[in-house]
Amino acid sequence: MSSTPLRYPQRFDLSGTQAVVTGGASGIGFESVRALAQCGARPILLDRDAAALERAQQKLRDEQVDAAIYTVDVTDPDAVRRVADEVIAKEGRVDTLVNSAGIARLNSVLETPDEEWRQVMDINVNGTFWVSRAFGKHMVAQRAGSIVNLGSMSGLIVNRPQTAASYMTSKGAVHMLTKALATEWAKDNVRVNALAPGYVGTEMTLAMRARPELFDVWMDMTPMGRCGEPSEIASAVVFLASSASSYMTGSIVSIDGGYTCW
Repeated sequence: MSSTPLRYPQRFDLSGTQAVVTGGASGIGFESVRALAQCGARPILLDRDAAALERAQQKLRDEQVDAAIYTVDVTDPDAVRRVADEVIAKEGRVDTLVNSAGIARLNSVLETPDEEWRQVMDINVNGTFWVSRAFGKHMVAQRAGSIVNLGSMSGLIVNRPQTAASYMTSKGAVHMLTKALATEWAKDNVRVNALAPGYVGTEMTLAMRARPELFDVWMDMTPMGRCGEPSEIASAVVFLASSASSYMTGSIVSIDGGYTCW
């Protein structure tokens, strides 16, 4: 006989769990921290900007949220390994990992400096791999966990009118890495999924309103005609972290206002 099924509100309840979020000091990462915390998880923020981490921790304190913070550069595999071991030693376990750290650079292929290409790949792809491997090791050992990678609709389509081969390539790689990890760790009850957001109203995206030749095209190409809210992405993070998505792994979930329909 199966146990009594959870009531649906319980499926989204993350009480008693702990969630690590990279890039957790700002943008979608910080909003994901807030959403996970409001659903019961204790957040653990990772970011390379120590001052931003402290500001984020204070904001959370003001909201009566207890959060741990750790400074780490996700492009340094040794540092990532050390911080993962430190988190496990101090915090006990990690149930959810959200890989939100990432950057974007707009440049044509012929004008992309070598170092810019390497930096985008290093943060968006290598960083996601290093962090997933370091924390995934502990999830595999405990035979439970959910990893949520922040991909992008830019990993599914080619954006216009801007050119950004480095960013689009990196997010396509994050999507494939998601599938590879999902199939490898499924037998260990570790789920790995990715979100593919469209244009989201973070500070960085909204600053592009100063370039209407780009921003206006983005909005015109989005059927809903607006940017997404960070909370609309964070809500999906909660879903993928929770038992509500217990039969999902290896999925790339578009949240783009309909952009990829055209």
